[in-house]
Amino acid sequence: MQTPDGPIAEEEALGKAYDARLMRRLLTYLKPYRGRVVLAVSMLIAASALALVGPWLTKEAIDVAIPGGDMQALTRLSLIFFVALLLSGVLEYARTILTTWIGQNVMVDLRAEIFAHVQRLGLSYYDRNPVGRLMTRITSDVEVLNEMFTSGVVTIFGDVFTVAFIMAAMVAMDWRLALVTFAVLPFVFLAAWIFRRRVREAYRDIRIRLARINSFLQERISGVRVVQLFRQEEPTRARFAAINDEHLEAHLRSITYYALFFPVIEVISAVALALIIWYGGGKSIEGTLTIGVIAAFLQYARRFFRPIQDLSEKYNILQGAMASSERIFRLLDEVPAIEDARHPVALPARVQGRIAFEDIWFRYLPAEDEASLAEGALEGAEGRLDPDAPGEDGWVLRGIDLAIEAGQRVAVVGATGAGKTTLFSLLMRFYEPQRGRITLDGVNIREYPLRELRARMGLVLQDVYLFTGTAGQNISLEREGIDEERIRLAAERVGVDRHLARLPAAYDHPLGERGANLSVGERQLISFARALAGDPPVLLLDEATSSVDSEIEAEIQDALEHLMEGRTSLVIAHRLSTIRGADKIIVLHHGMIRESGTHRELLDRGGVYAQLYRLQFEHPTAAA
Repeated sequence: MQTPDGPIAEEEALGKAYDARLMRRLLTYLKPYRGRVVLAVSMLIAASALALVGPWLTKEAIDVAIPGGDMQALTRLSLIFFVALLLSGVLEYARTILTTWIGQNVMVDLRAEIFAHVQRLGLSYYDRNPVGRLMTRITSDVEVLNEMFTSGVVTIFGDVFTVAFIMAAMVAMDWRLALVTFAVLPFVFLAAWIFRRRVREAYRDIRIRLARINSFLQERISGVRVVQLFRQEEPTRARFAAINDEHLEAHLRSITYYALFFPVIEVISAVALALIIWYGGGKSIEGTLTIGVIAAFLQYARRFFRPIQDLSEKYNILQGAMASSERIFRLLDEVPAIEDARHPVALPARVQGRIAFEDIWFRYLPAEDEASLAEGALEGAEGRLDPDAPGEDGWVLRGIDLAIEAGQRVAVVGATGAGKTTLFSLLMRFYEPQRGRITLDGVNIREYPLRELRARMGLVLQDVYLFTGTAGQNISLEREGIDEERIRLAAERVGVDRHLARLPAAYDHPLGERGANLSVGERQLISFARALAGDPPVLLLDEATSSVDSEIEAEIQDALEHLMEGRTSLVIAHRLSTIRGADKIIVLHHGMIRESGTHRELLDRGGVYAQLYRLQFEHPTAAA
């Protein structure tokens, strides 16, 4: 399980209860709905003003209408009171609907912005950030902000207006009795301050333990096969029970604080009522204060302390929103490591497929150096990462020079960690080299728009990822110009059509999660059809046949012989038998090209390739 010092440490920081900079940025999301926001605030002000009507009418009834026996005035006051209650209910209903609508639309906008942004981030960002954390940003953190917009900020405004209006009404009615009522406020503020401190700690503990639960669940559910294989069900259950109990304890502690705070406020408000009766009653006996004023003050006092209770409770919503917004904006402020050039060069409709790696040096950078590259400070980063500088290492590729002609078939082999897959990642601009350049048809690939560059390449990985949906949708991926005919043609050319024909709905058959209802070989074949459906001029195969059995591999190899015709093809393969017909074989060793030539030339040379070949065919078990 990941500790607070690991990936979930970010979940533990609550930050400030209120941060003006973050709040200003959050409020910018209300701009498209500012008309409705103004309407909602107007409703709040009107509802707060209506809260003054009832006690005032009570005073008039007790002091004027009833002593004067004026039934008509009493009826009029009752009717006004009824209308005020009705208007207050209508305003509350309309305000709730309106603020909820605003909050939900803001959340839709924010989620869409976050999702669009994370799709632009480079793979290096995902290398250092768990997917679970990004899911939390888009779901839990956004939901916390939704609570703030719908029931936090708006309610706080309403509570503030209500308290201010009631204080003004009490002072206007009798300032001396108002001061007596306000005498208990220091005790209210002290109780609220203690409550906020305690609840803040409990709230922090709840988030820590919830993050640990999520982390533990994600890890153990993803690795359930290992758990069951090594009979770890009982130890895993015990560990989860311990984490779950810690989460329960933190929740119960927060509930305890709430259970203490609200009765304390009730006691303080009761003291205020007692003071009103004691002081007001004395003044009434002296004849300097009317009974109606006392009755109005009693009603105002009850309504006065309720918003104060709410303000203390909304403190937690505001605090959680500040922490969530800080994490969200940190994600939105992440600069994509790979972006289009300022003045990109459009690719022609038909790419020839000439590829050249020119003095390529590459290493996986720390986040700060990657940010420097994203900002265009390549020369400065190169200076810091000089391979000749003492103590510098970690270079995955070192001075790669490789020319691939249009339509040529090139295989890349080498031991694990030699840099084979990194070549593909650089060619597709998932990462940028620190030195050198890669060209496609003589133009630096950095000059091409990313979408157009990647659209001209078909990539098949060893680890196939299928999405929820039908087999046909997984082949087309809803790309423009790929209709049912092209889907079926691609499936036929790689031989997956006969496998899909066995499914109840063939191409329309829904696949399980990651294609769980297909075999490994069938998933691999679908990935071939997916790559080839777009008719790419450049075909990249990263150990694409290593997960299939011999029968399907032979089927794929037969299809590939036809499919690679007229395409520039780069193949990474552990099974050297699959690349004998390659026009050129590149042998990578420790990030450098050690050998280059055809299959026969490399065998005759008796170098690294020959050793790999002998190991695989003379000792197949060791090679495996």
